[in-house]
Amino acid sequence: MSEPRTRGARRGREARKEARQNKAGKSIPYIKRNIPVSNLTSDEALEIIEANADIILEEIGIDFRDDPESLQLWKDAGADVQGERVHFPKGLCRELLKTAPSEFTQFARNTANNVQIGGNNTVFAPVYGPPFVHDMDKGRRYGTIEDFENFVKLAYMAPAMHHSGGTVCEPVDLPVNKRHFDMVYSHIKYSDKPFMGSVTAPERAQDSVDMASLVFGEDFVQNNCVMLNLINANSPMTFDATMLGALRTYAANNQACVVSPFILSGAMSPVSPAGTLSQLLAEALAGTALTQVIKPGTPVIFGTFVSSISMQSGAPTFGTPESSLVLNGAAQLSRRLNLPFRSGGSFTASKLPDAQAAYESAQTLLMTLMSGVNFALHSAGWLEGGLCSSYEKFVMDIDQCAMMEVMARGIDVSENGQAMDAVREVGPGGHFLGCAHTQANFEDAFYRSRIADNNSVEQWQSDGSKDTATRANETWKQMLNDYQAPALDPGIDESLQAFMENRKNEFPDSNV
Repeated sequence: MSEPRTRGARRGREARKEARQNKAGKSIPYIKRNIPVSNLTSDEALEIIEANADIILEEIGIDFRDDPESLQLWKDAGADVQGERVHFPKGLCRELLKTAPSEFTQFARNTANNVQIGGNNTVFAPVYGPPFVHDMDKGRRYGTIEDFENFVKLAYMAPAMHHSGGTVCEPVDLPVNKRHFDMVYSHIKYSDKPFMGSVTAPERAQDSVDMASLVFGEDFVQNNCVMLNLINANSPMTFDATMLGALRTYAANNQACVVSPFILSGAMSPVSPAGTLSQLLAEALAGTALTQVIKPGTPVIFGTFVSSISMQSGAPTFGTPESSLVLNGAAQLSRRLNLPFRSGGSFTASKLPDAQAAYESAQTLLMTLMSGVNFALHSAGWLEGGLCSSYEKFVMDIDQCAMMEVMARGIDVSENGQAMDAVREVGPGGHFLGCAHTQANFEDAFYRSRIADNNSVEQWQSDGSKDTATRANETWKQMLNDYQAPALDPGIDESLQAFMENRKNEFPDSNV
């Protein structure tokens, strides 16, 4: 008689485990932070940084290279344009930015997944831009469109990923001048979360807008944000024609530009945090203000990517205290401008999903939350200084992002959270394991990691003595095995495919 009871117990345990995972897997569209931000820089220091940024804008200037249209826009707006260099009268950029919204909605094709960007909200999005991918089975290799689709599916499956992202990896098996079609289509087809458009050429940005219009409707797109896009400054103090062309296209179509100086301190900015903050603020002011010159009121995000370099090798370093201070200071500067802020993520220079990857990423991710970042690109999958999208690291990171969601809730002081009934029931010298409050709350009282092992060493050995990366390897494979595509209207799908086919036939393949 004991064998059936054992089987029943196992089925019971498995059913409870499945129920817990299903409960934990319920997605929230974005984090609403109930904890205060941590401000590490004094108001006096921020005022010095802002004054220095004004000096950079007015006296040194910002280059807008190979882009006569942007130069003319700045001239008409009252800036002093000398060749390709623009000098900004004090206060011009700040005055222009008064029309930019402090908070806005990015719409998803599934409205349950709309995200609110700005305010006390945090949105996690996947890694962006790596040409390589890595997993424990095949090692390091160039990314393909299959890898791209897989990462979109993983982000869709992960409750702690609120956004589908953009270039989750470069599909190098497709022509450079046409791959953007398949990338945007993958975000639309395999996910119904918000996504990002292409920025590698103005016409590719327009293709992204046109594809979004097929999904949402042209009028809706022109009046609402349905795409973000990443516009990097070519630091120090330069914007190039490619980024400017994409910025103008998206801003004119009311889509939010994430204007982000990309800085490696010591190479692309001064080695000091204050010097770096002054420079990145000047660059961000120039780029974000341009969106308002183009279309006042269009949403825009103050962004930055900042890390340091090894002064011995010149290689990027991550998880350093200096980078955390700059991230936090930039967040404070953005709030003083009343703009949404993008930064942070899960950064590491490690080549494998190992201990270095974990602690460097954790340093950045925790600072991301505590600094009040609104849009956190690179929150999952980043490896090798951003050169690799890692399958195992992706799963490890989404586990940490889910922990940040719990942290952001703060301490529950409701009647249930105070738990005074439990204290009264147990009394001195008792234990809380069997009390009514514990029984009512134990299923979700504490965060349960999907990949961490908290069993005894004997149980761990019995299960195969697996490390975290091995468990993550099993997890991403199971996630892809369990993936089910969200519904997409067949008519919209047909329109997208016809649009892509027609556009691809208009010009030959090219890797430029």
